[in-house]
Amino acid sequence: MSDETNKNENQGVKKVVHGLVEKLADKFAIAVFGKLIPPFVTPNMMTAMGAIGGIIGIVFAFLAKINPLFLIGTCFGVLTHMFCDSLDGYIAKKRNMCSKAGAYFDLLTDILHLTYLLIALAFSGVVDIRIVIFLVPVYALIIFTSMNEIHYLNVFSFPTLGPNQTHLFFIALLIGSMITGCKPLFEIKGFGVKFGDLVAIVGGVPMYIEMIRLQITVFCKIKKSEKED
Repeated sequence: MSDETNKNENQGVKKVVHGLVEKLADKFAIAVFGKLIPPFVTPNMMTAMGAIGGIIGIVFAFLAKINPLFLIGTCFGVLTHMFCDSLDGYIAKKRNMCSKAGAYFDLLTDILHLTYLLIALAFSGVVDIRIVIFLVPVYALIIFTSMNEIHYLNVFSFPTLGPNQTHLFFIALLIGSMITGCKPLFEIKGFGVKFGDLVAIVGGVPMYIEMIRLQITVFCKIKKSEKED
């Protein structure tokens, strides 16, 4: 391994944020909660806290099968995960604790949270299972691509439709589903379309486009890096 490679390893992962929503959400989280973080809290601890919040939200999503109002707890879990997702990067940068392991842990908790949240919402009837099957691979492929970008290029480029947009997408889906009681709004050839179905489809199509764009971009960057080496 070259001296330059060792240098890059020690510098941690370079984070590149493109989306305006990502930047604004990060600034809000840091402004509100940044000064409240105790000195002993590490980035991985903050990521773990977000994961716990996500698990709580998933449990409430399963309970929504009993009553849609349980989705209030899911909203709390999603927001907790979103804010912790912003704050772990803030801690890592501020305290010079950036690492590939931390970036990997962060992405791993993201994919687990979103995958099982979608499964829970399908189980509760908030979103049709057929739409969930369509959605689950999208974010998994985005995370897979991001992990490869970190591994090969030591860079983590936030997707244009990044984690915060995804969290806000879920919040809109949850609030609308509570208001409508998870009941069909209309039917198309016997298929009852619920509010959650509409939001999932409207949000899922651009996510697919973003996933393809990100894969092509990272592939081209890796090819360019190989030629330079």
